[in-house]
Amino acid sequence: MLAGLDPEQRAAVTAPAGPVCVLAGAGTGKTRAVTSRIAHRALTGEVSGRHVLAVTFTARAAAELRARLTALGVGGVQARTFHAAALRQVRYFAPRLLAGRAMPELLDSKARIVTLAAARVGLRADRAAARDLAGEIEWAKSSLVEPGEYVAAAAKALRDTPHEPAKVAEVFVAYEKLKRANGVIDFEDMLRAAVWGIEEHPDVAEQVRGQYRHFVVDEYQDVNPLQQRLLEAWLGGRDDLTVVGDASQTIYSFTGATSAYLVDFPRRHRGATVVRLVRDYRSTPQVVGLANAVISQARGTEARLRLELVGQRPPGPEPELRIFTDEPAEAAAVATRCKALVDAGTPAREIAVLFRTNAQSEAYEKALTEAEVPYVVQGAERFFERAEVRQAMVALRAATRSIPGETPLRDAVVEGLAAVGWAPDAAPAGGAARERWEALAALVQLAEEHAASPPVLPIGEAAAVQRLVTLADFNDELARRAAAQHVPTVEGVTLASLHSAKGLEWDAVFLVGLSEGTLPTTYARTAEQVEEERRLLYVGITRARAQLWLSYAVARSPGGRARRPSRFLPQLDRSGGPTERAGAATPRRAERRRNQVVSCRICGATLLAGPDRKLGRCPTCPSDIDEELYERLRDWRARVAAAQKVPAYVVFTDATITALAERRPGRAEELVAIAGIGPRKIGLYGEPVLALVAGAAVDEVCPEKTLKIDP
Repeated sequence: MLAGLDPEQRAAVTAPAGPVCVLAGAGTGKTRAVTSRIAHRALTGEVSGRHVLAVTFTARAAAELRARLTALGVGGVQARTFHAAALRQVRYFAPRLLAGRAMPELLDSKARIVTLAAARVGLRADRAAARDLAGEIEWAKSSLVEPGEYVAAAAKALRDTPHEPAKVAEVFVAYEKLKRANGVIDFEDMLRAAVWGIEEHPDVAEQVRGQYRHFVVDEYQDVNPLQQRLLEAWLGGRDDLTVVGDASQTIYSFTGATSAYLVDFPRRHRGATVVRLVRDYRSTPQVVGLANAVISQARGTEARLRLELVGQRPPGPEPELRIFTDEPAEAAAVATRCKALVDAGTPAREIAVLFRTNAQSEAYEKALTEAEVPYVVQGAERFFERAEVRQAMVALRAATRSIPGETPLRDAVVEGLAAVGWAPDAAPAGGAARERWEALAALVQLAEEHAASPPVLPIGEAAAVQRLVTLADFNDELARRAAAQHVPTVEGVTLASLHSAKGLEWDAVFLVGLSEGTLPTTYARTAEQVEEERRLLYVGITRARAQLWLSYAVARSPGGRARRPSRFLPQLDRSGGPTERAGAATPRRAERRRNQVVSCRICGATLLAGPDRKLGRCPTCPSDIDEELYERLRDWRARVAAAQKVPAYVVFTDATITALAERRPGRAEELVAIAGIGPRKIGLYGEPVLALVAGAAVDEVCPEKTLKIDP
């Protein structure tokens, strides 16, 4: 169980019973640590799996947790979202709590009733307005704010309300009345019902706490006050609680989530074990260095728990910063680069284009369609709710009556999908049609994976046999996945907002639209809101495993008003950097380098200061300088400066001299790679410098006649 864990992961897994706080940076193997901790405790007899409740924030994460625990030989653990766990408990106890009355229907969406509530108080709410009002109501209820308290609470929280706060409060009151009149409840009501059942009914509390004795909460920085109240009800004063989180990934405060419970965990739980996971196994040192540079500037409460990641992967390409004249040019260039990556062998599903707002998606959908690159819009519509997927599942259920049971599963699924017009060799070009085709192709891929792990039937106690996976088995698996929203991977470049990208990762990531007014958004007015925007960029950067492209457009549209780049980007030279149009010629190498992130060649950290960029390393990283060469270069520089009657730094700065003595370039191309040495200085000094590096004496490269150089 402990094999292969790093020291910090091992400390998290073997921590004693009681309160444990795991501060886990992006890519540090937190899921492995969490599952190993549960499994280690269960397999050593410390706990029983059926007494463990692991809470996650997405159905996908819960399914992943269950799958890993099963692979480790641990059964019985309940891994669910807060909402799924609460719903299960409320349904179970409803006959007792409601005295035989039927449980109210659970709303899938607040939109319809919010629209009616708005009309009741004299507001017309279109789809967007209803969504905004529903968001305010959800924030209030998640924050334990009652309708009569909304105005004061919204003012205190500096909420940017869609209408006058008093008017929103009226909608809130009308919404609650309409819910009761229609006999329905929303998700927040359901969480409150679970809390009420435990807090007000001792028999329910005794049964729930007898069942669940050990708790694990993932993404603890994202809990809201209502979820925390439910967690405390489950605990009932006990302290066998493991929480996992990263304050630097707190990006949902607008929904009521707060990192305060994570930040204050050691204070609230005296004697808690705190473990920090900082070894990043996901991203290259170059990506890790940029992430560290961005989050190192963070201020505020969350910065108290900031983690400095240490990259564990081999070095990769430097992140790139690209500047474009306008957004259409930016989108076209991204699509062209995506196509090049796919043509070079990178699977489309391993590429993502991430942006701040969903409205930015359209330009990239269009550009990718024109480039004939398949794409998937993350969060646009749940996979199992898509029309083509629902039709496919109906067709596959019908196919069980006509396809022989011994037919290989992949062949059976392909044959069943023929009824809805899908064929494995008929992929259309990019766009919506390709997206639909890829969704059904994902079902075929899932069938292949499912067939590779056939079910095992017990034979007595000592033997087992594997049987053929049938189409009926696969239909059952699809039903389970649909219920848990455990979606398969769809082939296509992912288009996603930074919020919806959290928890995911790709080989290549494009972070686009990084301009002031977009990231940070114009709605970020307070220091706390600006810091959350910085954390969004940090989350985006840490999604990339190897290749990272950051870009912004000077104007929104051709000839439009100029904008400034995001304040969160590294302080690179932007004053005279090149702008690129789609299809434009590649800029000169020296110009392009000014817009690239420079990383330390020793540790991979991003270098922001000019002297550090020239050296190519952090000032604290060990130097491999050739001291003898360094002295000869200084002597040569002094003679040249004296002959030109200029200060020595005009020839080369101390940092450049040091960089030359450390890097020891052998060709003119290697000289150009050192910041501060451009074409002019190569023309003036390239030949003698290369000679000095090769071992020449200063007298050999500085004869009297060459000292009189016209500056």
